[in-house]
Amino acid sequence: MLLRIKARLLILSMLGAFQMLQAQDPHFSQYYANPLYLNPAFAGVARCPKVHLNYRSQYPIGNIYQTFSASYDQYFDNIKGGLGFLILRDEAGDGVLNTTEIGALYSYHLQVSRKFSILAGFQANFRQRALEWGNFRFPDMIDPFFGFVRPTEEVGPDRVQNNHVDLSIGFIGYSEAFYIGVAGHHLTQPDESFFVESKLPFKLTIHSGANIPITRRRLYGEYQSVLIPNIVIQNQGTFWSFFGGLSFNYSAITGGLGLRHGNTNPDALVILLGIAPQEMPWRLGYSYDYTVSRLTNALGGAHEISLMYQFACPKKTKKIEPLRCPKF
Repeated sequence: MLLRIKARLLILSMLGAFQMLQAQDPHFSQYYANPLYLNPAFAGVARCPKVHLNYRSQYPIGNIYQTFSASYDQYFDNIKGGLGFLILRDEAGDGVLNTTEIGALYSYHLQVSRKFSILAGFQANFRQRALEWGNFRFPDMIDPFFGFVRPTEEVGPDRVQNNHVDLSIGFIGYSEAFYIGVAGHHLTQPDESFFVESKLPFKLTIHSGANIPITRRRLYGEYQSVLIPNIVIQNQGTFWSFFGGLSFNYSAITGGLGLRHGNTNPDALVILLGIAPQEMPWRLGYSYDYTVSRLTNALGGAHEISLMYQFACPKKTKKIEPLRCPKF
């Protein structure tokens, strides 16, 4: 209970200091298990219809910070690209500050050569931020014997909801051996304030990786073990984040290790493990963020779960090598 109250007071102090602070996007450690959120150019990259479900719990004591995401995408021959839809819900401070996004995506697929393709993605989001003012607890509400029972004299904002449309773009180039992508989110930098003006900063994402086979595939459809080094660099406002990881696919088992580094110090060691049966249409992944920053791991780090389900491919879809990146 005390931890929840502290989280709500922290959210309130941030809201009151919006002239100095700017909002930032929630993030997922399993970047490639939530591809449409990472880069809109990923829409339709697997060719077959696909659903991704993601859940992240940051500092899981009391479920103070939770993020939910669901997406669907599919490639269509007649539009030479992929369409996708993304829904995201972020709950901060035990639900006192909530963000909801509903997005539509289109990615144009250009096969430059037999071995190299370029994807160009575009995304439009409806974005809502809501402040649950009635759930805040202030010091003047405390009764020495009965707790938070007194009315507060704190004055709330003029509005408790902020709605706007947001635009993003992204590009990916890939071959069988490597891939590199760049995405720009929040091109319009909408004002998301409740008290004074606070624009959502533009977010730049650069991600890249390579596929290194470590076993030979002698038969068609046979498992092939692969190492996939990958990096994700993001900048939003004054905040920088660098993630470097090494993933592996061995038979039906996939996993990896990664380190996320913030502006000035390491943030978290990320441990990933999953199962991806080749003959089945689903993949399940789990990751744990072990905090290595000055916050230490006393608050419990972060847990993430991802689930992917791929439907049967349309029969007329062109046979183009799909982008192979870390599965989780």
